[in-house]
Amino acid sequence: MSTDGSDGSDRAERAEGGGARAGRTSAAGSALEKSLRVLEAVAAPGGPHRLADVTAAAAVPKSSAYRILASLVQQGFVRQESGSRYGVGPRLRGLSALVSGGEPASIERILGDLRQATGQTVHLALHSGETITYIRKLESDQPFRTASRTGMRMPLHTTAIGKSILAHLPDEEAEALLAATGLPRRTPRTLTSMRELRAQWEEIRTRGFALDDEENEPTIRCIGAAVLAPDGRPIGGVSVTTVTFLVSREEIEAYAPALRAATEALPPLL
Repeated sequence: MSTDGSDGSDRAERAEGGGARAGRTSAAGSALEKSLRVLEAVAAPGGPHRLADVTAAAAVPKSSAYRILASLVQQGFVRQESGSRYGVGPRLRGLSALVSGGEPASIERILGDLRQATGQTVHLALHSGETITYIRKLESDQPFRTASRTGMRMPLHTTAIGKSILAHLPDEEAEALLAATGLPRRTPRTLTSMRELRAQWEEIRTRGFALDDEENEPTIRCIGAAVLAPDGRPIGGVSVTTVTFLVSREEIEAYAPALRAATEALPPLL
């Protein structure tokens, strides 16, 4: 067996597909069809599922399933669990929330209430591998606009949402994610030391929120809190964003109760 999790099934796949290039149809279907079946198998009840079970349920060669899963994990649609099991990832949860009856309106209402309570820009983001991805942005009525946009991916270590997510992950997992990124500096105030970031985690857990004080973008100040799945694992977060010349650090911390109320009210599916 090879070290990438595949075995002789890749030879069977080549025979089955007649050496077909990616995207062409084989007996197991096109690359897109295989990917959709793998995703459907991961999302089936009883997960997280073993690679062998996903392979059998999706009816694709094991090597194909392994490569598809690796890509889906990287993109945040699937989450790899201990013991080489695969479960639903945050981006798939987000898509599910978008198409589920009633929930998008509920999410919009909760975020809208938070914007009204603070008067500032509100973001909702999902954890996606080594980054967060913004899936909602509600602009404030203030005479300024932030550079963020829906679909934008941002680092974990420089953002309030990202730091909240890191604080609620097992320390070893959080440190592995940060080590993989190299902790690049985005502003003079960016924390680029694992020791400094680790020191904040216990405070974030205790207070229930994290701050980004010009660490991701100059003149931008944010407060963020994690959104937790029913099992307590962070799947994303919500932030309130403003500019340093309008709202002081003490003033933005006063938004914490409204922020925590919003994260706790969001639908569990998200």
